[in-house]
This record gives sequence, structure tokens and C-alpha cells, in this order.
Amino acid sequence: MSQQEIWNSKFSRDGYLYGTKPNSFIASKVKLFKKGGKVLCLGEGEGRNAIFLAKKGFDVTAIDASNIGLSKLEKRAREENLHIETICIDLKHWEPKEKYDVIITSFLHVHEDERPMLFEKIEESLLSDGYFVAEFFSVNQLSYSSGGPKDEKLLYKVEDFKKHYVFSDAQVKEQITILDEGKGHQGEASVIRVIKEG
Repeated sequence: MSQQEIWNSKFSRDGYLYGTKPNSFIASKVKLFKKGGKVLCLGEGEGRNAIFLAKKGFDVTAIDASNIGLSKLEKRAREENLHIETICIDLKHWEPKEKYDVIITSFLHVHEDERPMLFEKIEESLLSDGYFVAEFFSVNQLSYSSGGPKDEKLLYKVEDFKKHYVFSDAQVKEQITILDEGKGHQGEASVIRVIKEG
């Protein structure tokens, strides 16, 4: 199955799989971001982070493989009178064309073989004084039932970031947190949080 087929099957259900509240870690870092700056949301799904950031006055672009997820995002944006640019594409086919003040993502499922290319695209897209802020499921999430893939190759280790030059100077921390994100993410979870400044 393609990424679009996988995520369309998840997002075709009623409601919002991961709720409508933004990822709490990303929301807690908004004060770092340049006011009114350009923000890119990777693997944005149904749009909870994009909507939150657009409401804060940021110029938001959201990328996701799921046209159904992005349709839900666009519907909410219209209801909230917000403008959010959406791009429906699998990230492995995405070609960066712009620079952003901020790039964010929460619980992006990318196969370990495809990460080096994605990390390079992130660096290429981030302005020199910009921020990358993200939360990922760690391999230790396999011990928890709060969500996330059951394939270890879609989960992350701290070393995945530290060994790649793009994130050599980033803050990368694994920790246990409590998730409250719709039906999809509920309960104790093992996550990796990343903050990279320009």
C-alpha cells in the first residue's frame, strides 16, 4: 500500500484521529518562532498543528500524503477563516522549493532508509536562523499501547539524529510523556523530542 492509501484509510473515519488540539510539545515552543514567519508542517495529516499555528498569525504550509487528511484540514481552515497552503505529496517525492522560518512535525512515520534524504530536505528548507521542532516515537514505544507503528524501522533512536550532520548541533532528548491526542494517541509514551536552531 502507498502512504496515501495507508493514511486515507485512517483519516476516512468520522472525527479527527489525533484530535484537534496541537501537539503539546510543539505548542510549548511557539514563543521561539519569528512572529508571522513562514512555517512548514511535515506529515500534517488532518491539520491540528497547522490550524493552531495559523491562528497564531503564522504563514502556514502543510504537506501530507493523504488527500482526505488535507481535505479535513482545508474544511476546518475555511470554518476558522484561515489561509493554509496544502501540498498533497509523499515526502519521499517532495522537492523543496522554498525556505521557512520554522519546520515542525509530530509523530512522522518515515522508514529508516528514507530518513537521510528527508533530513537533507529539511536542512535545505530551513532558513539559517530558523527552527526545526519535532516529536517522534522512539523504538521503546513498542512497550507502550498509546499509539504509533509496531514496525521498529518506522520508530526512532536518538542516534538517528545525532549521527546525521543536519542534527549534529540539535537538542535531542528521549523521554516518557503522557499523550492526549484524540483516539489515536492516548496514554504513556516513549518519545524523542528534537529542537534544531538554524
